Amino acid sequence: MNIKIENIRIEWDGPYSLIDIGYNEETGKYTLDDILNDECKDFGIYQVYGFHPIYGNDVLLYIGQAARQTFAKRLSQEAWEYNADYKNIKFYVGRLFAKNQPPSEKIWDKMIDIAEKMLIFAHEPARNSSNILTISRDKAKLEEFKNIRIFNYDNYRSLMPEISGELWIKEFEDYNGVFDSDKIQS
Repeated sequence: MNIKIENIRIEWDGPYSLIDIGYNEETGKYTLDDILNDECKDFGIYQVYGFHPIYGNDVLLYIGQAARQTFAKRLSQEAWEYNADYKNIKFYVGRLFAKNQPPSEKIWDKMIDIAEKMLIFAHEPARNSSNILTISRDKAKLEEFKNIRIFNYDNYRSLMPEISGELWIKEFEDYNGVFDSDKIQS
C-alpha cells in the first residue's frame, strides 16, 4: 500500500529537563509519571539541546522519534543522564497534528518516521551523524521526501519553520548557468 503524505505539521512544546520526565538523581532511575507519558497524545518527534565540545552550550544535539511509545518512555531509554552536562539538557517535543480528520495509526507512524528523517537531514544535529550519512547516501530515501513539506509551529527552537523535501533533493540541473555572467548577453 502506497501512503501519500504531503504536509506534516508539528506543534513543539518545551523545554523539559530530565527531572521533568521522571529522572531521580538520588536513585539514578526513572519513574514515569504523568509528564510526557499520556499514551493518547505524547508521541511524535523530539529535539535534545545541551553542551557540545565543538559547537558550545545549548545547541541542537539530537532529533529522535517516539512513535509506539510515549516521549517520557523513549527519552528515559537514551541515557542522557550520563551526559557530563546532564543537568542542562533540554528536551522539546513535537506532536504531529492534522488540519482535518486525524489519519490512521499506520499513516501517523509513517509521518513521524519521515518527519524525523527530514529534520535530521536538514539540520544535521551532532549526535545524529550516522543517520545523516545513511540518509544522504541513499537516493531512494531522499526521493521519498520529494513532495513533502514540514511546518514547525510554536516552540521549535533552532529548527527551520518550514522544510521542503524538494529543496533538499531537487536536482539543480534546471538552474545551471542561470546566473553565469559569461552567458549574460549585453
